[in-house]
Amino acid sequence: MSAGGPATDAVLALARAAAAAVDATRVVGLTQALVRVRSVVDPETDATESACAQLVVDELRAAGFAPVVQEVAPGRPNVICDWSGAAFDPAKDRTLMFEGHSDVVTEGERARWTYDPFGAELVDAPDGQRLYGRGSADMKGGVAAAISALEALRRVAPDIAGRVRLGIVVDEEGMMLGIKDFIARGWADDVDAAIVCEPEEHELCLVQKGAMRLHVRVSGVMAHGAMPYAGVNPITGLMRFLAAAHALQADEQARLGAHEHLGLPWITPTIVRAPVHGEAQLNVMPDEAYAALDVRTVPGQDHETLHGALTDAADAVARDTPGLSIELDWFESRPSTQTPGDDPLVRALEVAYPLVFQRPARYGGVPGATDGTFLRATAGVPIVTVGPGDRTIPHQVDEFVRTDDLVLAARLYAAAAAAYLAAAT
Repeated sequence: MSAGGPATDAVLALARAAAAAVDATRVVGLTQALVRVRSVVDPETDATESACAQLVVDELRAAGFAPVVQEVAPGRPNVICDWSGAAFDPAKDRTLMFEGHSDVVTEGERARWTYDPFGAELVDAPDGQRLYGRGSADMKGGVAAAISALEALRRVAPDIAGRVRLGIVVDEEGMMLGIKDFIARGWADDVDAAIVCEPEEHELCLVQKGAMRLHVRVSGVMAHGAMPYAGVNPITGLMRFLAAAHALQADEQARLGAHEHLGLPWITPTIVRAPVHGEAQLNVMPDEAYAALDVRTVPGQDHETLHGALTDAADAVARDTPGLSIELDWFESRPSTQTPGDDPLVRALEVAYPLVFQRPARYGGVPGATDGTFLRATAGVPIVTVGPGDRTIPHQVDEFVRTDDLVLAARLYAAAAAAYLAAAT
């Protein structure tokens, strides 16, 4: 297989062998071990991803690999592990990355869970055996599948002219400090392509939504609720701004329509507070109001342009209300990404897919941002997001992943890695 040509018999045979070499028991057992580590990040209790990262390190070392550990913040280590075949030449051969994250969101109220959120229990269900627990789908199952795929590739292709890099990073559920640090230290510089192992129902996702995050702070003048004319109501100003943001959303949706894989763009208020500090009182008009905006974008939208439109809306509201001010703090930008359909990684996955699933590849889009956002937008690395688990189950109570899906994902990763690396020779 070349970048755009059919797979050779030798490449197909190697990909098939790599898929078959995946140890199903290993994938499931490693997922269970990872889920049992509560890698919720909580500054109040100093909880971090450290124990999960250490487990990954221990498993890799026990398997004969040499992982590198780098702290991104105190107690928050990235784990990077390279393996290359005996024929690998860094000057001309490809490096494929498997990317995952070690952090998980909070389990919330444990009483709402049917199963222990960190018990990693195996339960038979009508759709197959399920492994329950926080992070089972998002995304410790993907991490376990990637490690198992690397082990399988090493077994069947010890001399392959290529390299695999595991990047198991911290803080994907936060500000993505882990992948930003990974890129800043140069680890992405020699990566030719990356598989982001997020739960996407085994769909090959070549596109993903972008994200903008904004704080909206509105200042007015406090007054008695019976005499609002004596002050300036920041809540009214915030309502008018949010109405303008909603109108901008409608305009953008009408302009772009629904993307084939990503759907519509959205401008969503997720937090509203007034007063911002202290106790609210029914008969007191506060002097401040606050909102958070979670903006989700699709190809065809420019973040600078959107920010300009929101700023214009805020300025218009403030101009119409003497004594009112609105400040927008745009603190995060994650552009939408797209990988060409003829990229060699996409071709390799298209070769691997029917070997594992006995059907042609299915395609989709990532509804949220991932670490792959920065690999693609900042480092220029072609990415495909594909992994085990239902797309909507992450962050929910009774999160689960099907054990069959874990094994299929590992086989897909192994076969795709074999096809991608062998095709370049």
